[in-house]
Amino acid sequence: MVNFTPERVDALMNAGTGRRIMVVGDLMIDRYLWGHVSRISPEAPVPIINIADEEIRFGGAANVVNNLIELRAVPVLVGTVGDDSWGSVFRDMLAQKDLSADGLIRDPSRPTTLKTRIIGNNQHIARVDREKVAAIGPQVQQEMLRFIAGAMPDIDAVILQDYNKGVMQPALVQEVIRLATTHDKQITVDPKFDNFFSYRGVTVFKPNKKETEEALALRLDSEVNIRKAGAMLLERLNTRAALITLGDRGMAL
Repeated sequence: MVNFTPERVDALMNAGTGRRIMVVGDLMIDRYLWGHVSRISPEAPVPIINIADEEIRFGGAANVVNNLIELRAVPVLVGTVGDDSWGSVFRDMLAQKDLSADGLIRDPSRPTTLKTRIIGNNQHIARVDREKVAAIGPQVQQEMLRFIAGAMPDIDAVILQDYNKGVMQPALVQEVIRLATTHDKQITVDPKFDNFFSYRGVTVFKPNKKETEEALALRLDSEVNIRKAGAMLLERLNTRAALITLGDRGMAL
């Protein structure tokens, strides 16, 4: 067991200082509307909410940016945004953190993914999603790959974040893995079910319990099955490490 002393934690935090970490995946904006419920609408049996505050955060693959900044690393974000006002908001959010938006590819065929959560009297009342779940086109893929190929020599590691929204197409994934491997970069993947076995050859593969059970047709209801699942992932994906998150049961490496 590792003894996580304050000194050990500080050393781990400092290990990321100045590292340039490329994050490729489905980018989103998480929007929160906070308000007060005053009464029930006469038009339908729904609450009327007077909005008092609005908060906008990075979501989806972009949420990794905040974690990397906490580790004092330099995120290099790659993905798509729409040719719309929320795409401009996303660029402004990066600028506020002194991060480049060069890896953001405009895709006029789809909106910037926006998840709006409406909270009234501290109760989550509704979520409204504005998105298009479909494969990105070949031209957008090529623009992404041109940026990735140009940036890869100066990158220290790559994180692939898949949310099944259409950015992480198998051809793009395989080319990113090839480029990273050619330049001897470590690759960590947080997969989703659709492309689960498209990530062969990565360094670390990090699925959750549900994804693993569905992909392997194996219930992770015992330590024996968890170990079996890990061995299956290592073999089928030719990865150095498989880290399965298990919810309130922790994780298995």
